[in-house]
Order: sequence, then C-alpha cells, then structure tokens
Amino acid sequence: MILEVASLMVRPGEQPAFERAFARAEPLFRDAAGYLSHELRRSVENEHHYALLIEWRRLEDHTMAFRRSHAFERLRDLLQGFLLTAPDVEHFQAVAMPSSGLHLAD
Repeated sequence: MILEVASLMVRPGEQPAFERAFARAEPLFRDAAGYLSHELRRSVENEHHYALLIEWRRLEDHTMAFRRSHAFERLRDLLQGFLLTAPDVEHFQAVAMPSSGLHLAD
C-alpha cells in the first residue's frame, strides 16, 4: 500500500467553496483502479492549508494510471482555481505499523 500525501494551500476565503468542489471531485479518484481510501484534513494552525491523504494499492496506480486519466484532468479542473500554488505531492510506504490501539499522546 502506498500513501499519497498532497499538501494543498487554498486561497484565503475560498475554503468553503474548495470543500464543496472537493466533495464533487471525490468520485473521480474513488472510482480509480488501485484506489483504497482517502481523507482530507484542514490544518489546525493554518486554515488555508489542507492535507489530502490517498491510499493506493501500488505507486503506479496513482503515477501512471490515474495521473494520465481523464478523471485526473477533471479533478485538476475542479480544484486548481482554489489553490495558491501547485500541490506538493509525495508518496510514502509503511516501515512500521502500530501494534495496538494505544497512541503516544494517550
């Protein structure tokens, strides 16, 4: 499993409209081959900063298949106008998994 982490900086005052557009865009990646799950989070410290976390079965499901698809073009069209800069995207693979439901902050 690969975790895509996209850092998104939304134009000030555009957060509600961005979140509505994102809701319309969700089926575009949810229906993609290799898609497993996603989550959109807004920063507590900076309300303009969002983190989009998408789990893919394989790296190529995102980088080769999805990014070359019509769905990706549509996603970009729906969200690009709300962003201050191009998204910063990285892919992560697990090197350690939690062994219990306990968290360090608990």
